[in-house]
Amino acid sequence: MLLLPAVIIILAVVAIPLVLSLYSSFTPYHLTRPDTLWKWTGSFNYIKAATDPNFWKAFGRTVLLLTIALNAEMLLGLGLALMVSKVTHGQRALRTAMMFPMMFSPILVGFQFKFIFNDNVGLVNNALQSLGLTDVAIPWLVDGNLAMFAIIFAEVWTSTSVFAILILAGLFALPQDPLEAAKVDGCTPWQSFRFVTLPFLMPFIYIAMAIRSLDVARAYDIVQVMTNGGPARRTELLWTLIGRTGYVDARMGYANAMGYIAILLSIGFTVYFFLKLQTARRELGMGD
Repeated sequence: MLLLPAVIIILAVVAIPLVLSLYSSFTPYHLTRPDTLWKWTGSFNYIKAATDPNFWKAFGRTVLLLTIALNAEMLLGLGLALMVSKVTHGQRALRTAMMFPMMFSPILVGFQFKFIFNDNVGLVNNALQSLGLTDVAIPWLVDGNLAMFAIIFAEVWTSTSVFAILILAGLFALPQDPLEAAKVDGCTPWQSFRFVTLPFLMPFIYIAMAIRSLDVARAYDIVQVMTNGGPARRTELLWTLIGRTGYVDARMGYANAMGYIAILLSIGFTVYFFLKLQTARRELGMGD
């Protein structure tokens, strides 16, 4: 009885919406025609999504964003963690400062970088023109390729600290005996890092990648604010496409079907990183 209020809340805000959205994905539910919620069409929406070129183009862009952002965040986070770990005074203040980008709302980050990459008054164009590197304003958010770069830059800025904090935790947990043994054996600093430090850090890196892969796979806020999927859908990702289909085109049944396919793809990425995590743990003798 004491758990009943919590169970009711979970049912109301999680279970019931999930069941309703799953059911509606098998219907031609249109927001402007509520009666369509009760028309069963089976797997039609899923087949349509699986054969929709716009869906797979959005999926490809999402994978591109995920691949570039995760690798950039991992490399920058690793470098940042290594530098902070060498600091002897003020390290606590530096660790706190590293977390600042994580504290900003994605919507606020989107507006911030939309202004930074603005064609006319943006900080980037003003800096480039002041330094004499260009004579004309670069259309960062108008050109499709440049707009995707701007989105990746915003994602990397806001989430590199996730990798940095987790890798720094791994550096603090790193036993010193293997490093001292490597030094006695004549290993160079690079060899010690490559064969001793990095293998120990890999579980922490894969944990960060698993967390961030879920975030990037459902990226919406930053993209919606910065480009709204444009120009000409050149930056449209899975969840911006789903949001456009559900709330602009009002085809909620079809949008829910695409959403569940996207969830399955996200689970696939997460399972992959957890398998890599287990492999890294076994190599270190940590078991499963």
